[in-house]
Amino acid sequence: MTAMIHRARRLFSSQVRAATFARRRWRGLDPEQVYAYLDRVADELERLTREARTAHTEGELIRQALRQWQSRHADCQHAATTNGRWHR
Repeated sequence: MTAMIHRARRLFSSQVRAATFARRRWRGLDPEQVYAYLDRVADELERLTREARTAHTEGELIRQALRQWQSRHADCQHAATTNGRWHR
């Protein structure tokens, strides 16, 4: 089995599934390769977790801003529909 450690900047699930490690004759997998690969996987998971957390926070800020905007403009919408100017 040949060693296949991916050095790409981003780590994709297909790379994880396709990863192979060199076997040592009597001792199994090369621990240095395994731990190096696990470090990359952990780094990628941390990055994805940070991105997800950031996206969630940004989404919440957008929802709050939308609620505030809707509250400020609720009277405008009510007046527009009752005076007939913007009646649908």
